[in-house]
Amino acid sequence: MKLYTKILIGFALGIVAGLILGPSASYIKPFGDLFIRLIKMIIVPLVFASLVVGAASMGDIRKLGRVGVKTIAYYLLTTAFAVIIGLILGNIISPGIGLRIPIPNTAVEPKAPPTLTATLLNLVPTNPLEAMVQGNMLQIIIFALFLGIAIALIRKKAESVYNFFDGLAEVMYRLTAMIMNYAPIGVFALIAAVVGSYGLDVLLPLAKVIIAVYIGALLHAAITYSFTVSTFAKMNPLAFFKGIFEASTVAFSTCSSSATLPVTIRCTEENLGVSKGISSFVLPLGATINMDGTALYQGVCALFIAQVYGISLTLSQQLMIVLTATLASIGTAGVPGAGMIMLTMVLTAVNLPLEGIALIAGIDRILDMARTCINVTGDASAAVVVAATEGELEQVSKDSTGTPA
Repeated sequence: MKLYTKILIGFALGIVAGLILGPSASYIKPFGDLFIRLIKMIIVPLVFASLVVGAASMGDIRKLGRVGVKTIAYYLLTTAFAVIIGLILGNIISPGIGLRIPIPNTAVEPKAPPTLTATLLNLVPTNPLEAMVQGNMLQIIIFALFLGIAIALIRKKAESVYNFFDGLAEVMYRLTAMIMNYAPIGVFALIAAVVGSYGLDVLLPLAKVIIAVYIGALLHAAITYSFTVSTFAKMNPLAFFKGIFEASTVAFSTCSSSATLPVTIRCTEENLGVSKGISSFVLPLGATINMDGTALYQGVCALFIAQVYGISLTLSQQLMIVLTATLASIGTAGVPGAGMIMLTMVLTAVNLPLEGIALIAGIDRILDMARTCINVTGDASAAVVVAATEGELEQVSKDSTGTPA
């Protein structure tokens, strides 16, 4: 039985166990927490080693710059499109119309959108070791890229350094495969705890918000990613979604793009035929700055909060949401709950009451599952598209994707 089948079975059994056990399902949550801790344990060394190797193995610095521009442009464009889908659905479904929920007197600290200057300066670490200890992925990525470029420039003299990082990356890939054998149990425990805690009752009052976010996620995947992989990579969209299914499932369960990164790398290389050089550059970068699902969620939730408070957003304010959510995605970590941080920035930008966050806090985990799944799927689509435009997308066997080699 293939791993993604086991994960899907674990996911389904987790839902059943959560409904049967109710709040008592929290007692098995530590098994899910262990899975997340195991994944997080390998994130920093995996990202660092794979990015160094990815940058160094490109050889041609001009190629590295070309791939970087393509990757960032793809991420920003798809993120902006995701916000627009969220706003359109928010206007059509109007999740906050007719909803009467008492607003708790909760003080929420406002988060101002980052300025372009601050965002660029914060990319460069003053102490790379400190960035690794703190898990600051953007700074780790920048240091790894500079180190990889330096190795590429003096490759003959730095061959031993390159071999060290290449070996470290291979070890981390192997460790990832070992940890993923535990994934079905971890996914089972995580989903059981979520369903046991929230049940079905909590979903009913805010069903429109959940429906809008999930429909938006499906539309974004079906329209945006299907179009890009079929147009630029000439890949069957069904083959793409099947190839990345395992990573999407893990993302749905863990609510962390960063924690899912090892699985995403393996799926794109083994199932979708993306070269190691492209995947080791595009995917770690995407886990940090690509927030398509989170941006879509911003659009829906901002309109929901405005509607609950009886505030009408003008077209210019909705365009401001698009801009703010797109820029804020660059500096938001790929960890559970990061979407709430982004939401404070978006609400502040259009002068909506931050207390409105309390309305969706109870279902944030449910929403986080969908938006993280889309974030990871978007990362994989970028890797496929960039690899295809660089001539580094290989045909894979029928067993991997369902399409002939």
